[in-house]
Amino acid sequence: MNFLAHLCLANGDSGLMLGGLFGDFVRGRRALRAFPEPVRQGIVLHRYIDKCTDRSPVIKKLRPRFSREFRRYAGIIIDLAFDHELAINWWRYMPGSLERFDLEVRDLLRDNTGLVPEKLTGFMQYADRHGLFSAYREEDIVLQALTGIGTRLSRPNPLHRVSEIWPELAPEFKPAFRQFFPQIQAEVLDWRQRNSTITGS
Repeated sequence: MNFLAHLCLANGDSGLMLGGLFGDFVRGRRALRAFPEPVRQGIVLHRYIDKCTDRSPVIKKLRPRFSREFRRYAGIIIDLAFDHELAINWWRYMPGSLERFDLEVRDLLRDNTGLVPEKLTGFMQYADRHGLFSAYREEDIVLQALTGIGTRLSRPNPLHRVSEIWPELAPEFKPAFRQFFPQIQAEVLDWRQRNSTITGS
């Protein structure tokens, strides 16, 4: 899942939201020690969500729909496509507007500046320039974001050409997201209940 989905799945818990944002920039168990426990749990939850997503039958069914050239990058494309669907349908899953949520995320990061990984700071500067996360409602913005991701990957890739396959795949992203997202919400709720029992919180 991409940033917006991880933030949504944190369900208003500030530690889990920060961990959801930090998860892609923190590697290994040892690195977790640099963060307070609530953020640490958020990073662990981020990793759990990614594992659940990878093994989801819905996602596995989508991947073969990509041509061979794009299949290696299907996970990245699906992540952004699902953030697009989440942004469009925000009212179904979260109270309040997505614009207000954007501001709350910025406030949360500002209040925790000392914890924010350097690479995330760079991404959020990009997000501010492009009006993310609410701008994920626009297909053109999602395609631009995929192009940007492609420029940061070490090997040549076709992410700058996703617009060529988007019209064919977009009608499949919508029902897949609506099937998948309640499932991952349930997975996260179960994880939080089990984690609460283990930690005694």
